[in-house]
Amino acid sequence: MKTSTAHIVREYGPFPGTDTVHGVTFDGRNVWFATGDSLQALDPDSGDTLRSIDTAAHAGTAFDGRHLFQIVQDRIHKIDPATGTVLATIPSPGQGGDSGMTWAEGTLWVGQYRDRKIHQVDPDTGKVLRSIESNRYVTGVTWVDGELWHGTWESDESELRRIDPNSGEVLERVEMPAGKMVSGLESDGGDRFYCGGGSSGQVRAVRRPR
Repeated sequence: MKTSTAHIVREYGPFPGTDTVHGVTFDGRNVWFATGDSLQALDPDSGDTLRSIDTAAHAGTAFDGRHLFQIVQDRIHKIDPATGTVLATIPSPGQGGDSGMTWAEGTLWVGQYRDRKIHQVDPDTGKVLRSIESNRYVTGVTWVDGELWHGTWESDESELRRIDPNSGEVLERVEMPAGKMVSGLESDGGDRFYCGGGSSGQVRAVRRPR
């Protein structure tokens, strides 16, 4: 198994009025992050927050190319990013114990924190299509180039882990520096992961290992 130390490219925030960063997603231009009572859009080049959507946002966030998805307790809301309108709602697989979320292969992938699982979920019905076991608490989840990655946060340690999407076997570990925790996780589709920094109130860009 390959193990390395995270290369943090850039840190954003803390942001005014934001105590905690939960879910993180990327729409191809902006990083969206969940703050508890809003979704904020961050320009990763300038570091400026551009706009905000008022919504409950205490866990994972995803983007399907057109819509934002946000875990709200035991539900997942489908949101129009232009207006902030909730277009649809489905049940979340963890019934309130959910953590990270991402979009891939036409479905949602939802982390369950303490149950140490990742669920593939039908975005129209909420039906769980399959589940993957992890051996650590699962925070953020992302797919990039056919690779499944998830964040961990246990005690005062965090990692990014690449796992086999069939067996859950850990294939690669990227250890975060001490005190740098990972809540949400999303790839930009290239060489960066965007990581929610939990109670630091920050978003961190971490170089994706090659």
